[in-house]
Amino acid sequence: MDSTKTLRFAIPKGSLQEPTIELLAKAGYEVYVSSRGLRPGSNDSELDLYMIRAQEIGRYLGQGFIDCGITGYDWAYENGEELVDLAELPYSRASTRPTRWVLVVPENSPIRKPEDLEGKRIATEGVGITERWLKERGINAEVEFSWGATEVKVPDLVDAIVDVTETGSSIKANRLRIVDTLLTSFPHFYASPAAAADPWKREKMDKIALLLKAALGARGKVGLKMNLPQARLPELLETLPSLRRPTVSQLAGEEWVAVETVIDEIIVRDIIPDLKRLGAEGIIEYPLNKLVP
Repeated sequence: MDSTKTLRFAIPKGSLQEPTIELLAKAGYEVYVSSRGLRPGSNDSELDLYMIRAQEIGRYLGQGFIDCGITGYDWAYENGEELVDLAELPYSRASTRPTRWVLVVPENSPIRKPEDLEGKRIATEGVGITERWLKERGINAEVEFSWGATEVKVPDLVDAIVDVTETGSSIKANRLRIVDTLLTSFPHFYASPAAAADPWKREKMDKIALLLKAALGARGKVGLKMNLPQARLPELLETLPSLRRPTVSQLAGEEWVAVETVIDEIIVRDIIPDLKRLGAEGIIEYPLNKLVP
């Protein structure tokens, strides 16, 4: 590969791996991962892909070993590196909600508010996140790094934990209680400062960012088109506000028009009977990969 025409791109290994690869595919970048390979291939010869733990991507970006990558805002914040934020990408491993870093204690703990942590011990994987949060509030507590299975450490080993959650279901299942939220986080597309200053790499990364956002913009939406008696068009626009600003084209016969629009997929099932009532014919629903504003 010609290094001057190659973009070193990190994909998060772990829970974000599959949704990230799916998002890249919708954006037009097919990623090919072998069962053990940490250097995936793709359908873009200008991409040199790396599979790296999300926790480490920010550090490698800050040190200039890779040009760009997708990782959570939380891990970029944790590493404290100077990065160029190209796009927030609102997706996650299990839902469309952001991940949350939360302060958690046993249900029967006397800790009810952050100030109750004074002089206590906290276990977490996000040591930097937790220490900054405590410092902002003037709370003195001991923070220790946890290698995993953090929930089992309270109350026997530590007084509280700071853990990451999307739904909170596992916290409730372990009979724990959320006291406060420290940070909310979606994945972001980041660049190293050096790569962002390189004209070719910046143009390439901006293109990728545009397509990633377009792929996310199409999430939950479909295209809908139909033929409609022209006389019923005002009624269609008046009674179906979701079809504002559709594309309307005159058909060969003056009495009919073709209508095409983008609509939330969840409401298609409810409006098709209304479209038939208005005399619509040839109704077609089709999936979208990208929606560019």
